Amino acid sequence: MLEMQDIRKEFGAVIALDSVNFSVKKGEIHGLLGGNGAGKTTLMNILYGLYKSNAGKISIDGAPLTINSPKDAIAGGIGMVHQQFLQIDRFTVTENIVLGTKLKNWPSLDLEVEKQKILELSKHFGLPVNPDAYINELPMGIRQRVEILKALYRGVKVLVLDEPTTNLTPQEVDGLFVSLRLMVNDGLSVVFITHKLPEVLAVCDRISVLRHGKNVLTLDRTEASEEAFVKAMVGDDLNIEQSIIFSAENLDKRLGQVGGEDALSVKAMTISTGEIKSVSACSFEIKTGEILGVAGVSGNGQLEMLEGILGLRQIAAGEVWIRDVEVTELAPQETLNQGVAYIPEDRWQDGYLPKATVAQNLILGLHRREPYSDGHFLRGKQIFEQSEALIKDFNIKTNGPDDTAGNLSGGNIQRVMLARAFSHPVDLLLAHNPTRGLDIPSMESIYEKVLERKEKGMATLLVSENLDELFLLSNRIIVICGGEIMGELPRDKFDKYAIGLMMSGVRQDE
Repeated sequence: MLEMQDIRKEFGAVIALDSVNFSVKKGEIHGLLGGNGAGKTTLMNILYGLYKSNAGKISIDGAPLTINSPKDAIAGGIGMVHQQFLQIDRFTVTENIVLGTKLKNWPSLDLEVEKQKILELSKHFGLPVNPDAYINELPMGIRQRVEILKALYRGVKVLVLDEPTTNLTPQEVDGLFVSLRLMVNDGLSVVFITHKLPEVLAVCDRISVLRHGKNVLTLDRTEASEEAFVKAMVGDDLNIEQSIIFSAENLDKRLGQVGGEDALSVKAMTISTGEIKSVSACSFEIKTGEILGVAGVSGNGQLEMLEGILGLRQIAAGEVWIRDVEVTELAPQETLNQGVAYIPEDRWQDGYLPKATVAQNLILGLHRREPYSDGHFLRGKQIFEQSEALIKDFNIKTNGPDDTAGNLSGGNIQRVMLARAFSHPVDLLLAHNPTRGLDIPSMESIYEKVLERKEKGMATLLVSENLDELFLLSNRIIVICGGEIMGELPRDKFDKYAIGLMMSGVRQDE
């Protein structure tokens, strides 16, 4: 159904794709695996017309296809659902789906015929939606169904899904897999981009691996093993036998060391955003040497909760204590001075200065402290030497401490954030999706650093949309939905479906 031959893509001097070949059979789900920066999304963006390749050929159903724009891709039978949904919030489900297509009654904008077609597709593929609902009122799982229906409505032959399970509960993931199987049974072909091995082994018929922009491996699922794909994805950059991610037998022992005193105590914290309570009466505590995970679909109050703890948002009610110091009314810098480090969710907007140097970004917020300052002046030599050490320790790909931070990739900006957080003694770490944008060896390194600090008494509030990450590292997990805590599970009671119910708004005691 789809064949991409010798695809090459260059961004200046960087070769993102080096003569990549990729094919998808009719009625097949083909998984596309690889670490961040492997070229998965770049390859599919070329297929969808968002990028123009420097070389290579594409054919659909045996016929050559020239793709200069998404319009060409859609006309050729290609649809793509991106990680960030391309939707108009104030439009209805129907209006979003039919946008840009020919309408039966376009002068009157009577969409009844289109609405019936959407309902038929919805029922046939197990993607229930309310055609009259407004997009801004829908949870992320339903919004994803709208994007898939948008492609199906246009009669796609090949549907590309880019990291489709990121914002879904486990129950919604199961439902998506059922729908994908219905699609391929109807003759459609699906490309499933992910970095999650269990998912591709559960749903895909064939799996291909890219690494550093090159083909590495393609296997049928019947021949596939997790170990083969791990080795293909990371090469020799990771000792799998000693890996935290893939050999986690000793983790329970390492996670068992929890102190008796509260490192952080949040009491009935409420934060209002306009007339809406983005955080409502949240209460929890973290012990010394404990990792508390926070699960929830993105946008359910996690960001506001963290910023409330730090003093970046005003708390309408409640209290925040770090050990025996109340920080409810303190400025962010005063809170950070209590031995707190923060890894923000949005690396592009928070705590990053693109026009400053890498060294200046590495000391940002710490520049008035030893060893970077004597209280009056910055110490250039110490800053440079410490920055060089951090660049090496965290594998930040840069030309050096004096390089402009704006030249860094997203993954390397994330490494700067992590290096800064771990560059000084920390009693409490607030981390929001800390490994997003990192490859597996880098994730492994961060997990090890968190565990080493935990064993020395550091408490961690780990907010992550990656349930695998939370299950791996957390002593306990609390679940947040609509700004409220739905429940809590200890490590020996972790259950993805129980957490999925709470993520969708069902309280633990209901």
